[in-house]
Amino acid sequence: MDMNEMILPMLILLPLVGAFLTLLMGGKRAKLAKLVALVFTVATFAVSLLLMITPVGELDKFNFTADWISAGGLKMSFIFVVDGLSILMVFLTAMLEVLVIAFSYKESDRPNYFYALLLAIEVGLMGVYLAADYFLFYIMWEVSLIPMYFLISWYGGPRRHYSAIKFFIYTHVASLVMLIGIFLMVFQAASINGVADFSFEAVKTALNGSPDSLFQSLVFILLFFGFAVKMPAVPFHTWLPDAHVEAPTAGSVLLAGVMLKMGSYGIIRVCLEALPEGAKYWQYVMIGMGILAMIYGAYACIAQRDLKKMVAYSSISHMGLVMVAMGTLSEIGIEFAIFQMFAHGLISAMLFLVCGTAGHNFGTREIPLMGGIAGKVPVYASFMMFAFMASLGLPGLIGFWGEFGIIAAFYQWIEPKDLIYLLVFCLLSLLLTAGYYLWAMQRTLFGRLTTKIDTDHIHDVDRVEAVVLGVLAFAIAIYGFWPDLALSYLADYSAYVGGLI
Repeated sequence: MDMNEMILPMLILLPLVGAFLTLLMGGKRAKLAKLVALVFTVATFAVSLLLMITPVGELDKFNFTADWISAGGLKMSFIFVVDGLSILMVFLTAMLEVLVIAFSYKESDRPNYFYALLLAIEVGLMGVYLAADYFLFYIMWEVSLIPMYFLISWYGGPRRHYSAIKFFIYTHVASLVMLIGIFLMVFQAASINGVADFSFEAVKTALNGSPDSLFQSLVFILLFFGFAVKMPAVPFHTWLPDAHVEAPTAGSVLLAGVMLKMGSYGIIRVCLEALPEGAKYWQYVMIGMGILAMIYGAYACIAQRDLKKMVAYSSISHMGLVMVAMGTLSEIGIEFAIFQMFAHGLISAMLFLVCGTAGHNFGTREIPLMGGIAGKVPVYASFMMFAFMASLGLPGLIGFWGEFGIIAAFYQWIEPKDLIYLLVFCLLSLLLTAGYYLWAMQRTLFGRLTTKIDTDHIHDVDRVEAVVLGVLAFAIAIYGFWPDLALSYLADYSAYVGGLI
């Protein structure tokens, strides 16, 4: 076997082996758990870097295929593929795993379980972003949910059990609906080609070669529901703020940074690629849900007292932008939807690290209890301002290009349809975003020094926290200065999907 073909399986095997070894680091060996976890996540990140330095036209040399089940007209395979859609998500997952394990170096409560759960989440995430077989895709989808449930339930805040159960019920029920859609799609393809082949390519070829608009529209909504809950799209969003508020900082970073992207990834990879006729039928629903999420999430942010909950609702608003971009069904819309997924992954990771640092170092995340602390913690204040500015779309940072491209795609879509007034909703969400971030920053960092918390004992970020936040700040800045570092991977893929629709 060609060594190149083992690269993609390594992205799953390395964290899997690391999770098992970390799990064994209990008792007197607990201090070694974070080192073992860090070694395996760094190794996984190094493999992802190999993919990133490979020209996008040569990525198919890493594709891997192995038989899994082939009997009685049923065929399932281990198929791993990396392309313009998945490569940025793979890189983002690998990078954030390294950063959250480094950031959590002080974890002392059963650290072997804590780090093993983080590695198990990486296994599931990598599997989702690399799988090209529907059954394998579903298995990996579930693998990513289970360790996140335990991470929230074991290491979360006071309402952790309620939040973990709510997270699991919402996402698991949605994934079961998604599974029904997958089976309908595969067996419809089997009626055409004679074999129930679960590979993405076989299903897509059969359905697109013999399009049935009614079937595609019905199956599309089943799959779309499963993916939309995961994004999450309004009105299926209520699990997210609870999960974020109660999750440990590492869990919130992975949840917002890469797990939410599973939903939008699934819509592009499955719904748009395999069911283009269904996508056309439900296009206006996607646009409407995206606009609703943008406005609702932004308004909800204004009412929040908890920094972490505010950032959670901001994720709903920003993922609404992704939904609008996907709903345009255009080449530029798909391209900037993927770019915004990557941009939001970096920015939301930094935002939740900032919120987590506030809770650890100040003893509170409540906005009304803080004020005037910038003089006491200048480094922390600088990172908070940077993260807020990136999220509100400051030109020169990565968030600006994602929002700019999506608004351009939306404008192209609405211009010939006499719906130009809809552009106001996009601009309103951007204005609200600037409003709630600047207001929160003013109340927490500036003004008269608060007397509601013990400011004599609050402390600035330590060296490790500064390095982790600095890495994210550097990535946000470098991709903001040179967005083509990411966009260069997306052009061919977005043109391919746009051609299918």
